[in-house]
Amino acid sequence: MSDAQTGGLKEWIYPSAFLICAGWVVWHIPAFILDWFRPESESLFLQISELHMRKGVLPNLGGLFGGFANVIDWVALILIPVFAYLGSRSVVVAPMEFERWRRWDRFALFIGRATMMMILAMTCVMLFEVFMRYAVEKPTKWANELTLWIAGFVFLCSGFYAMQQRCHIRISILYDVVPRPIRKLFDVLSTLMIVTFSVGLVFGSYKQVFINKLYRWEMFGTAFDPPIPATIQPMILIILMLISVQAIANLIADWHLDPEFYSHDEIDEDEIAAIKRSIGVE
Repeated sequence: MSDAQTGGLKEWIYPSAFLICAGWVVWHIPAFILDWFRPESESLFLQISELHMRKGVLPNLGGLFGGFANVIDWVALILIPVFAYLGSRSVVVAPMEFERWRRWDRFALFIGRATMMMILAMTCVMLFEVFMRYAVEKPTKWANELTLWIAGFVFLCSGFYAMQQRCHIRISILYDVVPRPIRKLFDVLSTLMIVTFSVGLVFGSYKQVFINKLYRWEMFGTAFDPPIPATIQPMILIILMLISVQAIANLIADWHLDPEFYSHDEIDEDEIAAIKRSIGVE
Protein backbone atom coordinates (compact mmCIF):
# COMPACT_ATOMS: atom_id res chain seq x y z
CA MET A 1 0.00 0.00 0.00
CA SER A 2 1.22 3.52 -0.73
CA ASP A 3 2.08 6.20 1.78
CA ALA A 4 -0.98 8.19 0.73
CA GLN A 5 -3.22 5.26 1.71
CA THR A 6 -1.64 4.55 5.08
CA GLY A 7 -0.81 8.09 6.24
CA GLY A 8 2.86 7.26 6.88
CA LEU A 9 4.78 7.97 10.06
CA LYS A 10 2.66 11.00 10.96
CA GLU A 11 -0.14 8.73 12.14
CA TRP A 12 2.33 7.12 14.53
CA ILE A 13 4.26 10.18 15.66
CA TYR A 14 1.45 12.63 16.41
CA PRO A 15 -0.76 10.24 18.43
CA SER A 16 2.27 8.96 20.33
CA ALA A 17 3.48 12.50 21.12
CA PHE A 18 -0.06 13.47 22.11
CA LEU A 19 -0.29 10.53 24.51
CA ILE A 20 3.12 11.22 26.05
CA CYS A 21 2.19 14.84 26.75
CA ALA A 22 -1.30 13.91 27.97
CA GLY A 23 0.09 11.18 30.22
CA TRP A 24 2.63 13.57 31.71
CA VAL A 25 -0.03 16.21 32.39
CA VAL A 26 -2.48 13.71 33.88
CA TRP A 27 0.20 12.36 36.23
CA HIS A 28 1.01 15.91 37.35
CA ILE A 29 -2.53 17.26 37.69
CA PRO A 30 -1.96 17.83 41.45
CA ALA A 31 0.53 20.57 40.54
CA PHE A 32 -2.08 22.35 38.44
CA ILE A 33 -4.72 21.89 41.15
CA LEU A 34 -2.41 23.56 43.66
CA ASP A 35 -1.63 26.39 41.23
CA TRP A 36 -5.08 27.07 39.79
CA PHE A 37 -7.55 25.89 42.45
CA ARG A 38 -5.64 26.02 45.73
CA PRO A 39 -7.72 24.19 48.35
CA GLU A 40 -9.06 26.36 51.15
CA SER A 41 -8.73 23.43 53.53
CA GLU A 42 -5.20 23.30 54.91
CA SER A 43 -5.38 19.54 55.39
CA LEU A 44 -6.45 18.98 51.77
CA PHE A 45 -3.70 21.34 50.59
CA LEU A 46 -1.09 19.39 52.54
CA GLN A 47 -2.48 16.08 51.29
CA ILE A 48 -2.29 17.09 47.61
CA SER A 49 1.11 18.73 48.13
CA GLU A 50 2.44 15.52 49.63
CA LEU A 51 1.06 13.51 46.71
CA HIS A 52 2.68 15.89 44.28
CA MET A 53 6.07 15.65 45.98
CA ARG A 54 5.84 11.86 46.30
CA LYS A 55 4.44 11.06 42.86
CA GLY A 56 5.91 13.83 40.73
CA VAL A 57 8.61 12.80 38.27
CA LEU A 58 10.67 15.95 38.90
CA PRO A 59 9.30 17.37 42.18
CA ASN A 60 12.47 19.34 42.95
CA LEU A 61 12.74 21.09 39.60
CA GLY A 62 10.83 24.11 40.85
CA GLY A 63 7.56 25.50 39.56
CA LEU A 64 7.06 28.41 37.19
CA PHE A 65 5.62 31.70 38.42
CA GLY A 66 6.20 30.63 42.00
CA GLY A 67 3.82 27.69 41.70
CA PHE A 68 4.03 23.93 41.70
CA ALA A 69 3.84 23.11 37.97
CA ASN A 70 7.33 23.19 36.47
CA VAL A 71 8.40 24.11 32.96
CA ILE A 72 8.00 20.55 31.64
CA ASP A 73 4.44 20.41 32.99
CA TRP A 74 3.58 23.63 31.17
CA VAL A 75 5.27 22.59 27.93
CA ALA A 76 3.41 19.26 27.95
CA LEU A 77 0.11 21.06 28.62
CA ILE A 78 0.66 23.46 25.71
CA LEU A 79 1.70 20.69 23.33
CA ILE A 80 -1.44 18.59 23.92
CA PRO A 81 -3.71 20.74 21.67
CA VAL A 82 -0.82 21.29 19.23
CA PHE A 83 -0.33 17.57 18.64
CA ALA A 84 -4.09 17.01 18.61
CA TYR A 85 -4.46 19.62 15.86
CA LEU A 86 -1.53 18.33 13.82
CA GLY A 87 -2.66 14.75 14.26
CA SER A 88 -6.24 15.56 13.23
CA ARG A 89 -4.97 17.37 10.14
CA SER A 90 -2.77 14.45 9.11
CA VAL A 91 -5.35 11.67 9.53
CA VAL A 92 -5.75 9.45 6.47
CA VAL A 93 -8.86 7.28 6.42
CA ALA A 94 -8.08 3.59 6.00
CA PRO A 95 -9.95 1.53 3.37
CA MET A 96 -11.95 -0.37 5.99
CA GLU A 97 -13.08 2.78 7.84
CA PHE A 98 -16.29 4.75 7.31
CA GLU A 99 -15.94 6.39 3.91
CA ARG A 100 -18.42 9.27 4.12
CA TRP A 101 -16.56 11.14 6.84
CA ARG A 102 -16.67 14.91 7.24
CA ARG A 103 -14.09 17.49 8.22
CA TRP A 104 -15.37 17.61 11.80
CA ASP A 105 -14.77 13.84 12.09
CA ARG A 106 -11.00 14.32 12.02
CA PHE A 107 -10.74 14.63 15.80
CA ALA A 108 -12.64 11.38 16.38
CA LEU A 109 -10.42 9.65 13.82
CA PHE A 110 -7.33 11.02 15.57
CA ILE A 111 -8.61 9.74 18.93
CA GLY A 112 -9.03 6.38 17.24
CA ARG A 113 -5.36 6.46 16.24
CA ALA A 114 -4.37 7.46 19.78
CA THR A 115 -6.45 4.57 21.12
CA MET A 116 -4.49 2.18 18.91
CA MET A 117 -1.26 3.56 20.38
CA MET A 118 -2.64 2.99 23.88
CA ILE A 119 -3.37 -0.64 23.03
CA LEU A 120 0.21 -1.00 21.83
CA ALA A 121 1.53 0.62 25.03
CA MET A 122 -0.67 -1.63 27.17
CA THR A 123 0.63 -4.70 25.33
CA CYS A 124 4.23 -3.62 25.91
CA VAL A 125 3.57 -3.17 29.63
CA MET A 126 2.05 -6.64 29.86
CA LEU A 127 4.95 -8.23 27.97
CA PHE A 128 7.44 -6.46 30.22
CA GLU A 129 5.65 -7.74 33.31
CA VAL A 130 5.66 -11.30 31.96
CA PHE A 131 9.40 -11.04 31.29
CA MET A 132 10.15 -9.60 34.73
CA ARG A 133 7.92 -12.10 36.54
CA TYR A 134 8.93 -15.34 34.82
CA ALA A 135 12.37 -14.66 33.33
CA VAL A 136 13.94 -12.38 35.95
CA GLU A 137 11.63 -13.42 38.83
CA LYS A 138 11.27 -9.79 39.93
CA PRO A 139 7.66 -8.80 39.22
CA THR A 140 6.83 -5.11 39.15
CA LYS A 141 4.46 -3.30 41.48
CA TRP A 142 3.00 -1.09 38.78
CA ALA A 143 2.35 -3.14 35.62
CA ASN A 144 -1.05 -4.54 36.60
CA GLU A 145 -2.48 -1.20 37.73
CA LEU A 146 -0.97 0.66 34.78
CA THR A 147 -2.51 -1.86 32.37
CA LEU A 148 -5.87 -1.48 34.09
CA TRP A 149 -5.57 2.30 33.93
CA ILE A 150 -4.72 2.37 30.22
CA ALA A 151 -7.45 -0.17 29.46
CA GLY A 152 -10.01 2.15 31.02
CA PHE A 153 -9.01 4.96 28.66
CA VAL A 154 -8.97 2.52 25.72
CA PHE A 155 -12.51 1.38 26.48
CA LEU A 156 -13.83 4.94 26.76
CA CYS A 157 -12.05 6.37 23.72
CA SER A 158 -13.12 3.38 21.64
CA GLY A 159 -16.74 4.34 22.26
CA PHE A 160 -16.14 7.80 20.82
CA TYR A 161 -14.41 6.34 17.77
CA ALA A 162 -17.15 3.70 17.34
CA MET A 163 -19.80 6.41 17.27
CA GLN A 164 -18.00 8.23 14.45
CA GLN A 165 -17.60 4.95 12.52
CA ARG A 166 -21.29 4.06 12.96
CA CYS A 167 -20.15 0.63 14.16
CA HIS A 168 -21.96 0.66 17.49
CA ILE A 169 -24.56 -2.02 18.14
CA ARG A 170 -27.92 -1.22 16.59
CA ILE A 171 -31.17 -3.16 16.34
CA SER A 172 -32.47 -2.61 12.81
CA ILE A 173 -35.44 -4.98 12.52
CA LEU A 174 -38.01 -2.18 12.82
CA TYR A 175 -35.75 0.45 11.31
CA ASP A 176 -35.42 -1.43 7.99
CA VAL A 177 -39.15 -1.83 7.32
CA VAL A 178 -40.33 1.76 7.85
CA PRO A 179 -40.20 4.50 5.19
CA ARG A 180 -37.44 7.11 5.06
CA PRO A 181 -39.33 9.88 6.95
CA ILE A 182 -39.95 7.52 9.87
CA ARG A 183 -36.27 6.52 9.82
CA LYS A 184 -35.32 10.16 10.15
CA LEU A 185 -37.67 10.44 13.11
CA PHE A 186 -36.00 7.40 14.69
CA ASP A 187 -32.58 8.99 14.08
CA VAL A 188 -33.67 12.21 15.78
CA LEU A 189 -35.17 10.35 18.73
CA SER A 190 -32.08 8.17 19.24
CA THR A 191 -29.79 11.21 19.08
CA LEU A 192 -32.04 13.08 21.48
CA MET A 193 -31.95 10.17 23.94
CA ILE A 194 -28.13 10.01 23.75
CA VAL A 195 -27.82 13.75 24.43
CA THR A 196 -30.42 13.68 27.22
CA PHE A 197 -28.73 10.75 28.94
CA SER A 198 -25.29 12.38 28.71
CA VAL A 199 -26.45 15.78 29.98
CA GLY A 200 -28.42 14.16 32.80
CA LEU A 201 -25.46 12.03 33.89
CA VAL A 202 -23.08 15.00 33.83
CA PHE A 203 -25.53 17.17 35.75
CA GLY A 204 -26.25 14.47 38.33
CA SER A 205 -22.67 13.36 38.97
CA TYR A 206 -20.65 16.53 38.41
CA LYS A 207 -19.97 17.16 42.09
CA GLN A 208 -19.17 13.53 42.87
CA VAL A 209 -16.78 13.19 39.92
CA PHE A 210 -15.04 16.54 39.62
CA ILE A 211 -15.01 17.57 43.29
CA ASN A 212 -14.82 14.36 45.31
CA LYS A 213 -12.68 12.40 42.85
CA LEU A 214 -10.69 14.77 40.63
CA TYR A 215 -10.21 17.78 42.90
CA ARG A 216 -9.35 15.65 45.91
CA TRP A 217 -7.16 13.49 43.65
CA GLU A 218 -8.41 10.11 44.84
CA MET A 219 -5.87 7.33 44.39
CA PHE A 220 -6.33 3.60 43.75
CA GLY A 221 -4.91 2.44 47.08
CA THR A 222 -2.35 -0.10 45.86
CA ALA A 223 1.44 -0.28 45.99
CA PHE A 224 1.72 1.67 42.75
CA ASP A 225 -1.31 3.76 43.77
CA PRO A 226 -2.27 5.40 40.46
CA PRO A 227 -5.05 8.04 40.38
CA ILE A 228 -7.52 5.79 38.58
CA PRO A 229 -10.67 7.07 40.36
CA ALA A 230 -9.52 10.68 39.95
CA THR A 231 -9.03 10.34 36.20
CA ILE A 232 -11.29 7.60 34.82
CA GLN A 233 -14.53 8.94 36.28
CA PRO A 234 -14.10 12.46 34.84
CA MET A 235 -13.08 10.86 31.55
CA ILE A 236 -16.40 8.99 31.47
CA LEU A 237 -18.31 12.27 31.52
CA ILE A 238 -15.99 13.92 29.00
CA ILE A 239 -16.31 11.01 26.56
CA LEU A 240 -20.09 10.96 26.99
CA MET A 241 -20.28 14.60 25.95
CA LEU A 242 -17.99 13.95 22.97
CA ILE A 243 -20.19 11.02 21.96
CA SER A 244 -23.23 13.28 22.16
CA VAL A 245 -21.59 15.90 19.95
CA GLN A 246 -20.52 13.18 17.50
CA ALA A 247 -24.04 11.74 17.45
CA ILE A 248 -25.41 15.15 16.48
CA ALA A 249 -22.70 15.48 13.81
CA ASN A 250 -23.61 12.03 12.46
CA LEU A 251 -27.28 12.99 12.31
CA ILE A 252 -26.48 16.11 10.30
CA ALA A 253 -24.03 14.33 7.99
CA ASP A 254 -26.35 11.37 7.28
CA TRP A 255 -29.59 13.36 6.97
CA HIS A 256 -29.71 13.43 3.15
CA LEU A 257 -27.91 10.15 2.46
CA ASP A 258 -29.69 7.24 0.86
CA PRO A 259 -31.07 4.76 3.39
CA GLU A 260 -28.98 1.74 4.28
CA PHE A 261 -30.40 -1.74 4.70
CA TYR A 262 -28.93 -4.21 7.17
CA SER A 263 -29.16 -7.87 6.29
CA HIS A 264 -28.50 -10.65 8.78
CA ASP A 265 -28.58 -13.40 6.14
CA GLU A 266 -26.34 -12.10 3.36
CA ILE A 267 -22.56 -11.72 3.45
CA ASP A 268 -21.39 -8.12 3.15
CA GLU A 269 -19.10 -8.41 0.15
CA ASP A 270 -18.10 -4.73 0.34
CA GLU A 271 -16.89 -5.15 3.92
CA ILE A 272 -14.94 -8.29 3.02
CA ALA A 273 -13.33 -6.45 0.09
CA ALA A 274 -12.41 -3.53 2.38
CA ILE A 275 -10.79 -5.89 4.88
CA LYS A 276 -8.80 -7.54 2.08
CA ARG A 277 -7.59 -4.15 0.85
CA SER A 278 -6.55 -3.13 4.37
CA ILE A 279 -4.29 -6.18 4.73
CA GLY A 280 -2.97 -5.98 1.17
CA VAL A 281 -4.84 -8.95 -0.26
CA GLU A 282 -6.46 -8.54 -3.66
